[in-house]
Amino acid sequence: MIPALKSRTSPPSKTQKTVAPLLAWFAANARDLPWRRTRDPYPIWVSEIMLQQTQVKTVIPFWNRWLRELPTIEAAAHAPSAKIHKLWEGLGYYSRVRNLQKSAQLIVDRHGRRFPEQFDEVLALPGIGRYTAGAICSIAFNQPTPILDGNVIRVLTRVFGIAGNPKEKSINAQLWALAADLVSHARATGHGDYSCSAFNQSLMELGALICTPRGPQCQQCPLKRHCVAFKEDRTESLPHLGKRPTATVRRFLAFVIERKGRFLVRQRPDAGVNAQLWEFPNAEVGARGSDPLAVYAELRGLSPAQGNPESLQPLCTVKHSITRYRITLEAFLVRLPKNAGNSGGDWKTPAQMQKLAFTAAHKKLASAAAQSILTDR
Repeated sequence: MIPALKSRTSPPSKTQKTVAPLLAWFAANARDLPWRRTRDPYPIWVSEIMLQQTQVKTVIPFWNRWLRELPTIEAAAHAPSAKIHKLWEGLGYYSRVRNLQKSAQLIVDRHGRRFPEQFDEVLALPGIGRYTAGAICSIAFNQPTPILDGNVIRVLTRVFGIAGNPKEKSINAQLWALAADLVSHARATGHGDYSCSAFNQSLMELGALICTPRGPQCQQCPLKRHCVAFKEDRTESLPHLGKRPTATVRRFLAFVIERKGRFLVRQRPDAGVNAQLWEFPNAEVGARGSDPLAVYAELRGLSPAQGNPESLQPLCTVKHSITRYRITLEAFLVRLPKNAGNSGGDWKTPAQMQKLAFTAAHKKLASAAAQSILTDR
């Protein structure tokens, strides 16, 4: 008996089953974000840097303002440090904006003011890692460069049932290889001129809108038929990220020192956390109570203003989080006697403070300081 001939057409792989429906879903459901209306690598690059550890809704006004003030790479390269920090004020993680400017300066000096197109050249720029380089090259230049961020990790581990910790070297390498295979297949399918761009963005978009960390909307997902986590009811356990680090409580006292309508502020050093940003004199104290007057007395060495405070009273309390730190900033309004000098520091009016780039917490103190003057009137 002659055996039946096998079909030369192999059944579609899971990769193939993933790419086509995801591209179709993205075409119908993609958010209209301003950086998606261009193929210019500069605004796309700016968006990717701003979106690192920051939500889309927060980034949009910052991105619009940045591009309005610094519309070209050359403008970003030559902008004063004070200006780029002021434009970034409120976004946090300020090393991002300093690296962005360093990169802009390198592009002007070494690449003839044109954003490089080669992946290795993009990766070599300050502040750009493997994910960001892959995102820029795929979105702006339609190159089949893989991406792997939190959203993409969540989608891939759930759809393909990858149970290991994505932070482990072998699992991370597996995810990068899978992401590379998927975007390469998107390119091979030829779904439009920007199939790689659309596919990588579709992975991020699905993770942001549908395949969310908690309460994913599986019934609306274009990949539910092929998703291991959905079939096995494991969406809440994937990805397996291990235990979160224990939160660390930190407490600071800040002093809004006023004399004759001016406030004492200081600029942080060029290196370290919140470099070059402005703040009010402050000190970290223990989690338990500390005598504000004693802490203020220790800080007086920062300014030769003479005399004891005329008054020291609570102004406001600001609570915020940075990575694993839970920070409480207690601010006190300090009024100096009228015979105390304003020498030995930067004394600014509320109007002058508005032109400075403060950390997010200290910007709230600046607003409270300005309000204290209005209240006195």
